Amino acid sequence: MTQLIGTRLKALREQRHMSQDDLARVFGFKDRQTVSAIETGERRVSAEELILAVEKLGVSLDYFTDPFLLVGEGRFSWRQTDVGPQRLNAYERSAGRWIAAFRAIAPQVGRSAPLLRRALGLTRHQKFEDAMEAGERFAAEFELGDVPAARLVDVMERDLGILVLMVDAFQGISGAACRLPELDVVLINRHEVEGRRYFDLAHELFHILTWDAMPPEHSEEARETGGNRVEQLANNFASAVLMPTPVLDRFGDWSLIDTGELPGRMNTAANELQVTASALKWRLVAMNRLKPSVARAIPDAALRNNGRDAGPAIIPPLFSKPFMEVIGLAVDEGRVSARRASALLDLTVDDLADLFTTHGVQSPVEL
Repeated sequence: MTQLIGTRLKALREQRHMSQDDLARVFGFKDRQTVSAIETGERRVSAEELILAVEKLGVSLDYFTDPFLLVGEGRFSWRQTDVGPQRLNAYERSAGRWIAAFRAIAPQVGRSAPLLRRALGLTRHQKFEDAMEAGERFAAEFELGDVPAARLVDVMERDLGILVLMVDAFQGISGAACRLPELDVVLINRHEVEGRRYFDLAHELFHILTWDAMPPEHSEEARETGGNRVEQLANNFASAVLMPTPVLDRFGDWSLIDTGELPGRMNTAANELQVTASALKWRLVAMNRLKPSVARAIPDAALRNNGRDAGPAIIPPLFSKPFMEVIGLAVDEGRVSARRASALLDLTVDDLADLFTTHGVQSPVEL
């Protein structure tokens, strides 16, 4: 709790554009060293000082003590299109509650995060070919198979210990990567078309695996090509993970396919690989299997966004099975009530029960 209060006090101070000297005067301390010790967790805040902070800084006591808040600890990187900062920050606060709940509860029910984190040996100065090679190696090392997209979530959760959450997000929000000191999280808007969901997933995986070497921007435009250098590296890595060379070679020599037949062949391949046909097109260009001039001549209207035949979209269930298992164990063991869990997840109690069933998780006794 001491570390939690210190972290949140620092976040609030920075948000208010206050110096440590300013905060020392609020508490009546002689110097800023005491504030520094509190912020780093070296000094405990007394009950009287905590009440003073609530009164003087105009926040609730929960701001400092509620473990199901994410304040000053998580760093997000969002993929979005035309979403204003105010709306994005509001959604980030909601997402922070889900992440904070999992972080607080998981160790209590025996689901601690991995001790060690994996990392790619890449920097922002590397060539795009290096990022593609890393993506190819990732697909091979983790045996993603003939349809890498189909196994990617499982590998991220089971082998890398990354929490993957399918969420209901504002239109324009594609997903995000979140880095905590002890936990990595990827959020994906489950209402995006299938191919874009998987591309976002692989793109955010790159950010998680390279966060220390090249921290991503808080917000980036969601697209499969372009962007700053880090985003271009992420796109090249994502394309190679989802469409490694051995997998694409199964479809024959793309350079020999008649131009008129290319859109149909791309749509068929994209359908099988669960990627967008547009991403496939530019992946072939990057591999020198398709000339840029030929790729540019293929109209976007001829390529399916998600590589699927017409029909109702398949939307994955909310959150994830590992996430719901942790919530279920917490409710079953009395660590959190079903009503509290429902409120944290922005669900009714009945919706919570249905979600356990959807994920094949045994419903807690309380439900």
